Amino acid sequence: MRIHDDRYNRDQRRFEVALRFIRHEARTHTIRVWTGLTDDRIRKLYRNYIFDVGGTRPVRHRGKSPQQPAFFTRSTRARQESAVLASIFCLTGTLPRPAAPEAARSLATPARGELLCQAYESYRSEFSSPQFSFEHAVFLLAALWRADELILGACRDCSAVLVADRWSLRAPRCSVCAPHMPARSTLAARYAAAA
Repeated sequence: MRIHDDRYNRDQRRFEVALRFIRHEARTHTIRVWTGLTDDRIRKLYRNYIFDVGGTRPVRHRGKSPQQPAFFTRSTRARQESAVLASIFCLTGTLPRPAAPEAARSLATPARGELLCQAYESYRSEFSSPQFSFEHAVFLLAALWRADELILGACRDCSAVLVADRWSLRAPRCSVCAPHMPARSTLAARYAAAA
């Protein structure tokens, strides 16, 4: 009977993680990778169990998941939010330390999927209008795990956690320590005065 109980608990956990992923609007492929459920089973879960108040359903996104590492470093706000999300990954144990170059599939387990959901929910509570979707969070976690394009770094001035480009030639600086660039009109006025 114990073998049956263990199998039931394992399957129950996979279903619970799949439901949480669906509520966070994860794509079917992402849910399949993290839970091991078939596409058909995921669709049935979506149809039969996911209803918000008022009968509305979460959006089902189609197409490829985000795959651009530059998305996390493209602006000051994106760098700040990616640093917060990466910090939460570390604090919750979602991102195992030290990061390993193994395939991201070894990262995707139902147990870690629960941690990922907790981390993403904490991240969303920190920002009134967060820039990153759940799929972005999954991609960031996998990219930091692989450490081939994005890595966890530290600000060269204050040692704050940062998400940095692995191949950047300059040591990164956080948004607080980075010098603010003067406005374009101020730069133009300086060049005009110097000429």
